[in-house]
Parts: sequence; structure tokens; C-alpha cells
Amino acid sequence: MNSGTPAPDSYYERIDEHRYKPTAHAGGAWDPAELHFSPLGGLVVHAIERQLAQRPGGDGLVMARISYDILGRLALDECEIRVEVVRPGRTIELVEAVVLVADRPVVRARAWFLAAIDTSAVAGGPDERLTPPEELAPWEMSALWPGGYIASVDVRPLAPPRPGRTTAWISTRHALVAGEPSSPLASYLALVDTANGIAVRQPPTAWIYPNVDLTVHLHRQPVGDWAGLDTTVTFGPTGQGLTSTVLHDVNGPVGHALQMLTVRPAPEQ
Repeated sequence: MNSGTPAPDSYYERIDEHRYKPTAHAGGAWDPAELHFSPLGGLVVHAIERQLAQRPGGDGLVMARISYDILGRLALDECEIRVEVVRPGRTIELVEAVVLVADRPVVRARAWFLAAIDTSAVAGGPDERLTPPEELAPWEMSALWPGGYIASVDVRPLAPPRPGRTTAWISTRHALVAGEPSSPLASYLALVDTANGIAVRQPPTAWIYPNVDLTVHLHRQPVGDWAGLDTTVTFGPTGQGLTSTVLHDVNGPVGHALQMLTVRPAPEQ
């Protein structure tokens, strides 16, 4: 990945219809030589939407849930994304995407799409809005975490981050795929996995706690350039942890995200 030339202002570059090459901005936090999952999560949605859009007539469905299982090491290398409609339908549809690196599956994702109809007459739920990001000061998250992805994002906490508890806005100026527009949903989901790094319970130099999955449920489609993450991190007594996040955009809550963590002491250097 180190070619001696500056990385483009994107997380990925397209190779062909199904393959993508990461840039240095996609570098991971636990290991800069690996991928950070956050932009890869957005890329999966980009690939799903791109394939579904090729069907004639469109289907009037919106993504309501996506669940990613991370199967192994995410090498900072080109990947292939294969998309399959598992359960087609006019009002409910299930789509699966598999990410392969060096022909090995590294991520499996399943997304439920539901019919988009007008339910504004009965809409309701928590609607507290976060303090707007333009009123908040940036936080240098790269002082805590290494990697190209963390260095690429604008992080603005509502209050100083506390162990296990932080609410912050996340945004980026980088495109998801060079030269290609991405939907608001794909761009938003390219930021959500950042949640596991904003409310650390223990220094990542002493303990490691990567997530093995990410599940996002949405009751409304996000809009705008900012993802609001109201995040709580819990460590259990037997090596498991949970990062739980209420997701916001500038208009209020949009859903929830959960990440299961594997917690263990950092190896001695």
C-alpha cells in the first residue's frame, strides 16, 4: 500500500465491477496494516445498492437492518464483494453480501429491506436532538488510536470522553469510492463502526477489544454528513464486551447499533 504517492481523497478505488482497492485512509486502528471496518461497512452497502439499482424499475424498498459478521483478519488489500438476493419480495427482501480478500471470505453481511410507505400519521418515539456538530470543538482521536481511518475523521464529542461513555459526532471529507457518488446511507454506515473507539474503558495499549460483528437497526433513513454516536461500552467478567449506540443524524435519532467485543490483555511488546 505504500507506493510513495499521496493517497487519493477516498477510502477505496474501484478495480472492476466487483473489486475495490483500499487507500491508506482505510488503515485500521488495532493494526494500521489492516483495514478499519468502518469504511468497509459502508462499502458493502454501496455494493449492495449498486447491484440492486441495476434491476429494472426499482423496488421501492429501504434498508431497515444490516448485520455484519467479521470472519477474520481484514488485510489492507483489494477485496471482492459478491451480492445475492436471498429472499426476494415486493414488500420485504433479504440480501446477503460476502467480502473476500485473497479469495477468502472475511465478512458476511445480511440486510433486510422493507417497503417504504407513508406512516407519518403514527410515527413516534424518542426525538431528542444532540447539540449540533458546528457548535462543538474537534477531538484529536488520533492521539489515542493509530491508523489512516482514525486520522481521516472529524470527531466532535458533546462532552469530554469518559471511560465507557461518550456521545460524539463523526464526519469525513473523504469519498467512499473514488469518483463515485455514494448514497447518504452508505456514507453514514461508513462511520458507525467508529463507535467502539470513542468510549474506551481501558487504554488500547493495555487491553484489546475488537468487535467481531456490527448490527445496525434503522427506523428512519439517515441524512446529512454527520453520524451522531451516543455510545456505551460494557466489559463483562469473562472476556466478552458490548458496545451499544443510539444512532443520530442532525434531525434526531435514526436507530441503534450493537457490537460484540472480544476482550483480552494486549500482548507484551
